[in-house]
Amino acid sequence: MDPQKQLQALSDEFQGLQTELEGLVDARQKLESQQQENEGVQTEFAGLDEESNIYKLVGPVLLKQDKTEATMAVNSRLEFIEKEIKRIESEIDATQEKSEKKRTEIIQLQSQVPASA
Repeated sequence: MDPQKQLQALSDEFQGLQTELEGLVDARQKLESQQQENEGVQTEFAGLDEESNIYKLVGPVLLKQDKTEATMAVNSRLEFIEKEIKRIESEIDATQEKSEKKRTEIIQLQSQVPASA
């Protein structure tokens, strides 16, 4: 394959990995925001007594909810979010590793192109 075409192909792959990485970082930021929000709710619930009224927004309606049920729902949501954050972080690590390998390939090819041209 022509070194210039090979260099272009590697550059395109590298760019694709960078775009993928940006999407993963955005997804992680959204999850971290949801995590903070749910931790705030968890803290609020902890300060309530058992007789406190808790309402859940379902569409346009507020429905009364049991404190235990509401607390369990928030705890489950936090567990799910934490697992998703870990999963996305491992994807970020893998994508960064692939990206770094592509960058190295590009640098190596660039150093060979002028010598053979």
